[in-house]
Amino acid sequence: MAEQHKEPQKLGFAQLAALIVGSMIGGGAFNLPSDMARGAGTGAVIIGWIITGIGMIALAFVYQSLANRKPELTGGVYSYAKAGFGEYIGFNSAWGYWLSAWIGNVSYAVLLFGAIGYFLPVFGVGNNVASVIGASVLLWAFTLLILNGVSGAALINLITTIAKLVPIFLFIVILMFLFNFDKFTFEFWGTSDLGGIVTQVKSTMLVTLWTFIGIEGAVVVSGRAKKQSDVGKATVLGLIGTLIVYMLITLMSLGVMDRVKLSGLENPSMAYVLEFAVGKWGAVLINLGLIISLFGSLLGWELLAAEIPYVAAMDGVLPKVFAKLNKKGAPIGSLLITNLLVQAFLILTLVESSTYQALYSVAGTAILVPYLLSAMYGFKLSLTGETYDKNPKGRTKDKIFGGIATVYAIWLCYAAGLKYLLLCFILYAVGIIFFYIGKKQNNKDAEVFVGKEKILAIIVLVIAIISIVMLFNGTITI
Repeated sequence: MAEQHKEPQKLGFAQLAALIVGSMIGGGAFNLPSDMARGAGTGAVIIGWIITGIGMIALAFVYQSLANRKPELTGGVYSYAKAGFGEYIGFNSAWGYWLSAWIGNVSYAVLLFGAIGYFLPVFGVGNNVASVIGASVLLWAFTLLILNGVSGAALINLITTIAKLVPIFLFIVILMFLFNFDKFTFEFWGTSDLGGIVTQVKSTMLVTLWTFIGIEGAVVVSGRAKKQSDVGKATVLGLIGTLIVYMLITLMSLGVMDRVKLSGLENPSMAYVLEFAVGKWGAVLINLGLIISLFGSLLGWELLAAEIPYVAAMDGVLPKVFAKLNKKGAPIGSLLITNLLVQAFLILTLVESSTYQALYSVAGTAILVPYLLSAMYGFKLSLTGETYDKNPKGRTKDKIFGGIATVYAIWLCYAAGLKYLLLCFILYAVGIIFFYIGKKQNNKDAEVFVGKEKILAIIVLVIAIISIVMLFNGTITI
């Protein structure tokens, strides 16, 4: 077991809720009007949000139930997968989450300086030399902030979360006053070029899929929560609040501009909707909100990206260097390794942007595995009755939510596409090396793979090799 000397700093309910909302409401929220309108009519958009809402609320209740029934599992998606399905599967949950988080941080940095480029053209669209220098300075400034204490960074994340919600709420309120019901219902079920209702709904699901990544934020840092009961409450309330905001952004926009015009707007489309409604100052307001949003999201995801490998290393399934803490109780080893990788990929956006984009798409899919495993574990507990002998209340509800969340998570994996799922196996195969090192450092005489884990590792390697062959012979393209 990796050594631990410092007590991690604790987070309150408001900080946990802000971490969830701040992590979910990133750059994607500001482009919802055009992204949703591009492939669906108003009716299909509403259906898409209903399906997404049911699935995500079910997943939120699973996380709430797990936080209440298994408060000792303070490693979030990693701990749940490990407790439910073994150490190696738990490692893969942590590995996939970590990859997705830090590669996603590269994207946040690019988007942030692209938004700043609206006011300062020197930054272009976020992937030139000036942007990479600016993003690098910000990355390491955030690193120093977190190293000075996790609670201080969480407080700033709380402030930026509140600040970025102000322009979003102004957007919603202004559009409510300008809402036109005839415009909202025009071609309500879309046009023939969009396809049938099922096709339209699926197109919206591919958009909403990515807007809720971050729902697990509180359970990832649950080991730092002042009260474990706050973890579940923060998850559910944060999710419901974010869902309402997303729906209002999308539906109010469809009542102010027609779908065809919305679908043709540039990024961030919220800015151009408000500019259409009230003039130039509307676009300025939303772009400022986007900058604050991405600023807060980058900080929030730096926290999350460092926490998971730290917890996994403390459990002995990642190399010990990931488990090192500084005097302030911040995970210095995990944080520095993570952000050195982010720095390398920021430079990669300058010289090989296509490679970065491909890896980002694959890593984005990798985060779906932890969601699926969490849902399956919650469902498994409700079926086997574990923890319900002493506290039987809510078992039927947990079965329903666990079943819905599991089906929804499987649907998300399907919606992501077989190509990216296959390519994910390449990244998971690389993880086997780190799993081996971590296990041997923890106990050099211990067997690395226990029981059926060896078979699973072989399957991962075989699929990874097949994926590489398919990649090189052109069967899979990225």
